[in-house]
Amino acid sequence: MYRYDEFDAAFVRERSAQFRDQVQRRLTGALTEEEFRPLRLMNGLYLQLHAYMLRLAIPYGAMRGEQMRHLAMIAERYDRGYGHFTTRQNIQFNWPKLKDVPDILDHLADVEMHAIQSSGNCIRNTTSDPYAGAAPDEIEDPRITGEMIRQWSSLHPEFMFLGRKFKIAVSATEEDRAAIKVHDIGIQIVRNEAGEAGYKVLVGGGLGRTPMIGKVLREFLPKADLLPYLEATLRVYNLFGRRDNKYKARIKILVHKLGIEEYAARVEEEFASLDKSPELDADEYRRIAAYFALPAFKAAAEESVLLERMQREDAGFAAWVKRNVHPHRQPGYAIATISLKPIGGAPGDATAEQMRLMAAVAEAHSLDELRVTHEQNIVLPHVRKDELYLVWSKLKSQGLDAPNKGMVTDIIACPGLDYCNLATARSIPVAQNIAETFADPAMQEKIGPLSIKISGCINACGHHHIGHIGILGLDKAGVESYQITLGGESTETAAIGERVGPGFSYGEVTGAIETLIETYLDQRETGETFLQTYRRVGLTAFKETLYAAA
Repeated sequence: MYRYDEFDAAFVRERSAQFRDQVQRRLTGALTEEEFRPLRLMNGLYLQLHAYMLRLAIPYGAMRGEQMRHLAMIAERYDRGYGHFTTRQNIQFNWPKLKDVPDILDHLADVEMHAIQSSGNCIRNTTSDPYAGAAPDEIEDPRITGEMIRQWSSLHPEFMFLGRKFKIAVSATEEDRAAIKVHDIGIQIVRNEAGEAGYKVLVGGGLGRTPMIGKVLREFLPKADLLPYLEATLRVYNLFGRRDNKYKARIKILVHKLGIEEYAARVEEEFASLDKSPELDADEYRRIAAYFALPAFKAAAEESVLLERMQREDAGFAAWVKRNVHPHRQPGYAIATISLKPIGGAPGDATAEQMRLMAAVAEAHSLDELRVTHEQNIVLPHVRKDELYLVWSKLKSQGLDAPNKGMVTDIIACPGLDYCNLATARSIPVAQNIAETFADPAMQEKIGPLSIKISGCINACGHHHIGHIGILGLDKAGVESYQITLGGESTETAAIGERVGPGFSYGEVTGAIETLIETYLDQRETGETFLQTYRRVGLTAFKETLYAAA
């Protein structure tokens, strides 16, 4: 895994010291809240509905056990004993006191972590495939590219004050596990006809008020050209994007207005004018790549007799393996997903005790690596098959054994009106009600893979647009109203969900989801998933039964 160099360490410490002075001035009244706002946002600090919220940056979602253990300490000492893992592969603390934030940042710096550029109109935390470096189907480790982008974008003088926030994601497989098509810039590592690795670049994706799927900007970009090409892409956006209306200020609006052909032409013109120094870029790539060398795997047989035996003897373990364990590139190893979606829990939340347990399990059984996913779960990327039962047993002791990866109860939800001052409706209780309704493991198996995503406002932090079933909570004359969309998807077949019709009240929305799932079960053909059935029969079949039952 990547370790900070001298520049990184000094940069983070200096920022922490600067912010300590800024906080002190705010506490004494020397700075008003309006004056303090841009300063705190540059350090990941928001003012939420009830308190400040601190969002940390976790580059491409990767952590060591020591870092997770530090998050547990912060949750216990400075918050209310838990943290919330987000769809940006980050973590948020919802209850820190302003006076304590500088101390929290110092603690983070002790373990090579920070909150810089996790908010504000800048390039945010670059996300990636949580299976990076372990996936058998990847061309190369996308975290290397993610780290290059992090170093390039951190405090970039041209892009610290963009028209709006800017998000980049990187994938290296045909199966898109990083949702690159709904990012401002999506990068897929591909090979050209000569077998050389390079980048397919997409631009103009995003959710929020105007959801759009990204368009192909370059089919193949040589690796050495990545950073200057990103610079050209952002320069065009920075020069021609709107700043008079924040709802029209994202790059997707500019790409839509100009058309992808015109936008691409302007990028190519800007790119041609830049000094590229490809050899220097190649050297830097090799330097960074060395930090992501494969870990020291122990020799292990491809198949595990112990694993097979424990699946036969323990049905709970067998269910977890079926849903939460995935193939690994190394013989005898597997990738394991820790679900942060227990029945009745708040999606993405983890207690300090659970964080410490995950840290210990990663150190003992996953070569000291963990990954936060954009689905608000945690991945152990390198687990020996012989140790999976022991890992599961340890996770079970803290309620981290839910066998529901990709299932109806693996719900993504933003904090909603329980925490966020932008929210117009509750998200967490809706997710809890739906999960409790479909808690029966047999029912979950009958339904099969199904993605439900919930947002508490139009900003779409819960990614509702790309849920197979999406739920958007709005305020309608002082009453919560929930719109439902169907057919959304975040992977390589990404699509924006279609709105079904009028919204449902808080008390009606769970029943509406039950009706939609019953319709799917009635309509599906053998072996079909919810999404496959929806794409075959279309919106009307679901709409008719939904409103007939309303």
